[in-house]
Amino acid sequence: MTEAEQDRAFSDTIARFGGAIARMARGDEADADLRRDLEQDIQVALWQSLARFDARYALSTWVWRVAHIIARRRHSGQHWANIEDIDLATDDPTPFERVTSEQAMALILSIIDRLDPPDRQILLLYLEGVAAAEAGEITGVSPEGVATNIHRFKTMLTRCFALTGDAS
Repeated sequence: MTEAEQDRAFSDTIARFGGAIARMARGDEADADLRRDLEQDIQVALWQSLARFDARYALSTWVWRVAHIIARRRHSGQHWANIEDIDLATDDPTPFERVTSEQAMALILSIIDRLDPPDRQILLLYLEGVAAAEAGEITGVSPEGVATNIHRFKTMLTRCFALTGDAS
């Protein structure tokens, strides 16, 4: 692949996945400066890796895999919580007590921010509509493990909303 072809492929890839990469970075980094750094690191890694892209694989899988690897490298050595270990304060208002879906998503993302990177990546991929099999391929977790993590997260949110009697 020539550099011009690589540049075109990169431009097309960013046009297609740039928003999703930004959302993933938002879920991975609460600090705006670190978030921009992560986005740039992912974009550089994508540009570099496109020369080796194997068209037998889906481009989306390639993009998410690169993003996952870069995010994991940035967080190695940090301590995060598993889904089962997160203690939600019952005094906090639920998304149903808040008026807008933006606030609800902010609450969900704040919970995701507290998770360890593999669980966080799985849930962010789920929110982006990536299938469990593809998320497993991206993160190196079995599709069953991906489905289990998603189920646990949904169960935790349901319990949280049910505590206030607002969940139906």
